[in-house]
Amino acid sequence: MLHRNYQIEGIVQGVGFRPFIYQIAKKHNLKGFVLNNSTGVEISIEGTKEHIKAFENDLKLKLPPLARIDFLNKKDKALENFQDFKIIKSEHKDTKYSLISPDFAMCPECYKEMFDKNNRRYQYFFTNCTNCGPRYSIVNTVPYDRPNTSMNEFNMCEECLAEYENPDDRRYHAQPISCPKCGPQLFLKKMNGEVLATNNEAIDLLATLIKQGHIVCLKGMGGFHLICDAKNEKTISTLREKKKRPTKPFAIMFKDIQAIEEICQLSVEEREKICSNQRPIVLVKKDNKQFNLSLLIAPNIDRLGVFLAYTPLHVLLLEKLQMPIIATSANHSGEPIITNEKDLKDKLGHIVEFYLDYNRQILNASDDSVMQVLGGKELIMRASRGVTPISYRYETATNQKILAIGAHQKNAIALYINNQIILSPYIGDLDNISTVDFFKKTLENFKRFYDFEPDVIVGDKHPLYETTHWAKKQGKPFFQVQHHFAHIAATMFEHKLDEDVLGIAWDGTGYGDDGSIWGGEFFVANKTTYKRVLSFEPFSLLGGDASIKDIRRIPLSMILDIKEPSNHDFIFSLFTHTELNLLKQIHTKQINSPKCSAVGRLFDAVAVICGICDKVTYDGESGLLLENLYDKNIKETYNFFIKEDLIRYKHTIKDMIEDKEPRVIASKFINTLVKIIEEVSTMYRLKVLVSGGVFQNRTLLEKLILSIPKLYFQNKTPINDGGIALGQLTNYLALNSDKKVFLNNE
Repeated sequence: MLHRNYQIEGIVQGVGFRPFIYQIAKKHNLKGFVLNNSTGVEISIEGTKEHIKAFENDLKLKLPPLARIDFLNKKDKALENFQDFKIIKSEHKDTKYSLISPDFAMCPECYKEMFDKNNRRYQYFFTNCTNCGPRYSIVNTVPYDRPNTSMNEFNMCEECLAEYENPDDRRYHAQPISCPKCGPQLFLKKMNGEVLATNNEAIDLLATLIKQGHIVCLKGMGGFHLICDAKNEKTISTLREKKKRPTKPFAIMFKDIQAIEEICQLSVEEREKICSNQRPIVLVKKDNKQFNLSLLIAPNIDRLGVFLAYTPLHVLLLEKLQMPIIATSANHSGEPIITNEKDLKDKLGHIVEFYLDYNRQILNASDDSVMQVLGGKELIMRASRGVTPISYRYETATNQKILAIGAHQKNAIALYINNQIILSPYIGDLDNISTVDFFKKTLENFKRFYDFEPDVIVGDKHPLYETTHWAKKQGKPFFQVQHHFAHIAATMFEHKLDEDVLGIAWDGTGYGDDGSIWGGEFFVANKTTYKRVLSFEPFSLLGGDASIKDIRRIPLSMILDIKEPSNHDFIFSLFTHTELNLLKQIHTKQINSPKCSAVGRLFDAVAVICGICDKVTYDGESGLLLENLYDKNIKETYNFFIKEDLIRYKHTIKDMIEDKEPRVIASKFINTLVKIIEEVSTMYRLKVLVSGGVFQNRTLLEKLILSIPKLYFQNKTPINDGGIALGQLTNYLALNSDKKVFLNNE
C-alpha cells in the first residue's frame, strides 16, 4: 500500500475537477481526500501501486472539458489508513494564486435539458453546470466557491442543493447553480425603469420588440449587448447614426451553425472555432450569392463577424426570433462594455428604448472575443470572454510580483506571481476617462483575486501613454520595454524560442528608441535584447495625430518629400487651396510633424491613392478595404530598394497614381510587402517571426504563410497590442531571472 499526495495548479477550480478526482479514485478503489485550496487542488490517496498508476493515467488522459493542469507535484507520505474517499471543504491559505477560469458557453447537456419539457430546467435562462457557464464574470476572489461569487445572495432550493452536494452529479459544486425556484430573475424594462415583463414572458416580449424594429439591450454574461434585427435597414441605419459608428462592421449572432453556413463560406477550422465552448466572434467570408442580411452590417468589405448564441438567455431569444441579430457591445464607441443598469441609462438612453436585465451582478466585465482562422491556425484580435484570463506556467528563481501594464491601444495587463503568468481580458483603448477607469478597476480586481501588490511595474517607453503616467505615480521600480520588441518577445515566448530570430513588427504606431514613431521594424532579437537592422523610410505625420484620422495627409507628406513635379495633381486635388498651403508650410517648417515609419500608415496612404477612403472611422479600416480589393491573379509588385538600413519606397507613390485602377494598386502593394519580407528573410539565416496589428490583414499573412517555409506568429494571444503586456513581462523575466518556460496545455 502507498500514500501519495498531489499538489496541482492550473484551471482546476469550478470546472468539475474535484468530482472527477472523486470518481476516478472510487473507480480504482482508492481512499483519501481531495480539496480546493488557494493555490489549486490537493489530493491524497492510499491504495496499491497498480491502482495508483491507473489513477494517474486517468488523471492525465481523461480531464473534464474545462480543466487544465499546469503544474503537478507528487510525493509519497506515511500511511494514514483512510477509510474512504472524500471531497472535503476548501482550505484557505495566505497565498492565493489558484487560477480563475474564463466564462464558457452553454454545453450540449445543458442545452438538451433546457429544451426537455420533462426537465425542471425547461426553458430556464440560467441553466449551467460544471462544464459551462459564468466564471470570471461572477468571481470576487479565490478560491472559486459560491460565497466568493455574485451568486452568494441566492440560496439554493432543496433540489439544487442535492445536486450541488452530490459528487456523482454534473452540477457538483457548480457555483452558479440555480433553477426557476431559486435563481436570479429577468426583468424587461423601459428606460424609465418601468417593468414590462419578467422571466420567460420578458424574453417573449423582447423578441416581439426586436421584430417590430426596436433597438434593445440585453444583459449577457460579461456585459450588455445592443441588439436589433440584422435585416432591418432602417433600424441599423438609426443604430449607426445614434452610436456614431458610420462604417465599422457589426457582429451578427446566429441561432445555429447551419444559419451561418447559409450566408457565409466556412472552412472546417472556422466551423470548429465558431462551435467551440469559447463561442468567439469569428471573421469569415460572406457568400455574396446567398447573403440576405443588410449591407449596412459590414459595408464595403467581404468579411462578416459571426458568432453563436452562447448563454441560455441568448439561445432562448434566438429560438423565439428564428432570425439573426446584430449583437454589439453596449457602450459609447471606444468605451468599455456596460455591465449595470445605471450606466446603461446614463450612456445609452438616447439609443435604447427597452432593456432586459437580471438581478445577478456582473463583477468583472468581459467583451466578446474576436478571431479569425488562417493557415489552419487561429489569429486572436481580441482576447476576452471564453479566452481570458489565460495563464502560463513560468518556472523561475525570482520571488518578485511583477505587473506589466501593456500598451495604450487595445490594452490588457499581465501579472507574474508564484511561477504563473496571467494575461487579463481585453481592456480597450485608453483614450478616454471611462477606459482608464476600467484599466484601474481591472487591476484592482486582479490584486484582490491574488492578494497581489507588484514589486516591479513593466510598461512601454512612450512618455505620453496613460499607462506610463500611471506607473510613474506608483512609487515602484518602473522598467520600460520598447513597443515593437515587446511584440517580438511575446511571439518568442509563445513559441518557446530561446535563440536569435528575425523579428518583424509592423503596426500603426509605437514609440521608437530615437523618439520617432516606429511601426515598420526588422529586428535581430532574442529574449533579452534586440538590434534594429532595417526599417521603412520615414515620412512626416503632418499635424501629428490629425494625420491618423485625416489620412489624406499621409500621401501628401510623401509627395512633398520626393519633390518631383509630376503626378501630384490627384493628391493635391483632395485639399482646398487653403488646406494645401497650410499643410505645405507645416511640412516645410516641420511643425508638429513627427517622423513615422509605420506600415499601418502606409495602408492608409494607399487607400487614399485608391480613392476608397480619405478619413478612417475605426482602427484597421484602410487595411480591410484594401484586402477587399485584392486580386490574386495580379502577381506584379512595385519596385523598392534597400539603402542605409532603410527600405526606400516613396518613389512608388507616383507609380501607384499612374496605375489608377484601385484593384491593381491594392494588389501590387500587398504583393510588395510580401516581397520585402521574402527578400529581407534571405539576408538572415534566422527563424522569421511576425507580430503587430498589420498582420491581422488576412491576405498579407496568408501570402506570407505560403512564401516563408516556417513563419512564426501568435496563435494563443493577440497579435496586436493586446499581447504587448505578455512581451513586456517575459522580457523583464528573461533579463532578471534564471528560468524554464512551460506553456499551458504542455
